[in-house]
Amino acid sequence: MQTFSTNPRKLLSTRASKTTAALTVVALALISTVTYIQSRLETPTTLSAYYTQELQWQSCYENYQCADLLVPIDYTNLKTGTFNISVLKYPTTNEKKLGSLIVNPGGPGGSGVDYAFAAEYLFSPPILNAYDIVGFDPRGVSRSEPIICLSDKELDANYASDAKPDNEKEFAQTLIDSKKFIQQCEEKNKHLTSFSTANAARDMDILRQAVGDKQLNYMGKSYGTFLGTLYAQFFPNKVGRMVLDGAVDPTISDFQQSLTQAIGFDKAFAAFAADCNKRSDCPLPKDKDAAIEFMKQLFKQAEKKPIAAKSDERVLSESLMVLGTASALYDSATGWPDLRKAIAEAMKGQSDTFFKLADEYTGRLEDGSYRSNEFDSAAIIDCLDFTDVRTIREMKIDARLFDENAPLFGPYLAYSGLGCKYFETPKATTIVPTKTANPIVVIGTTGDPATPYQWALGLNKILTNSVLLSLTGNGHTGQGQGNTCIDSQVDDYYLLGYYPLVFRC
Repeated sequence: MQTFSTNPRKLLSTRASKTTAALTVVALALISTVTYIQSRLETPTTLSAYYTQELQWQSCYENYQCADLLVPIDYTNLKTGTFNISVLKYPTTNEKKLGSLIVNPGGPGGSGVDYAFAAEYLFSPPILNAYDIVGFDPRGVSRSEPIICLSDKELDANYASDAKPDNEKEFAQTLIDSKKFIQQCEEKNKHLTSFSTANAARDMDILRQAVGDKQLNYMGKSYGTFLGTLYAQFFPNKVGRMVLDGAVDPTISDFQQSLTQAIGFDKAFAAFAADCNKRSDCPLPKDKDAAIEFMKQLFKQAEKKPIAAKSDERVLSESLMVLGTASALYDSATGWPDLRKAIAEAMKGQSDTFFKLADEYTGRLEDGSYRSNEFDSAAIIDCLDFTDVRTIREMKIDARLFDENAPLFGPYLAYSGLGCKYFETPKATTIVPTKTANPIVVIGTTGDPATPYQWALGLNKILTNSVLLSLTGNGHTGQGQGNTCIDSQVDDYYLLGYYPLVFRC
């Protein structure tokens, strides 16, 4: 959903953990060297023609198979043309397989191809034996008709720029930059209003048919839960075994999403601070309020005097320091130790670990390039998926609520989606209570900063026959994080169709 920049976006990262982030970097390095076999056909004239296409699987990366899927650019006007959707499969050798398990890591803007490439690290051997693991890059993402708005240098500048306008002059500049970003996107890309997650969900049903499954088996993480929710809205009778982990509540307003997320990150920092004070290397004051004030002053210091990087010409700005802090809160196992180190370094005028954390989140590589187009695609897709009806004046008034309810992160998320005010989008999909052919498993983590636990409660109500599986803990998402209670129940669900017997782990 968005992050901090002059085109402010929410902080809903595609990565469930830093381990997954590292794996997707490796995946990109390998996958980018391969030319996909294009399965170009004449533009189908009927929707049924898309559903009858056969994927031309080609061996790639030793143990994988790659193909392209044709989908309509515009489902309401098939004459508009086709998009090519990149698909990757980690096939099982089991002749009695249960089918395909389609995966998506979130974002919006996360690569399902990269995620499926990490299949051996994401799923247990029994799951890998029972299913083909299939990932696709949603339209507009990575290798699937990517949305490109900014150059690498422009991305550097955007991430480093002021995300918290403190006066009218700074706010006016934020408006100018936000409008310019949308204009660049419109100038450099065609069919921008066709890149919604609703259309990606329709694409996923064509993919379901193309892999030969009567019902969709799916694992969606983070924003990938919204993709799964929309699929359930459109194709309730085709839902097979579906897990939605790190849930997005699709019914709350864009404003409430941003505010709830800001509060979630403040709570995650408080949990980090409490843990920090048990450690000998903790650089924070022991009192919780004092720790928050300390970080606010550290951010302010970076605003006044950014810290130079050792390896390149960049400087650690306030926005990059905030982004690095948020990045660390996604993963308590490795992120929290890194954050302690980053804070201690910053107190000495050093920036290495904060840059490391920020770059892990943004996908910036050592050569200054970015591993994907996630920033550009996420900004546009988010505008299409969630409509903020507030005026700019109302956003300025509401910014006070962010300051009051989330004093650390709130000021940096108060203007999430501001750029969407300059982008004319179709009406977003209306979400209604839905009963699916099979119950869906929704997973919520009580201390999740990016997708707060109450969002899982909300999604559980919308999917009327879903089962809520709760994880008491910190970090983003639940499956694959080392909790055997969660992982074993997810495995039993996919392998045997058993719904969770223990609802809180």
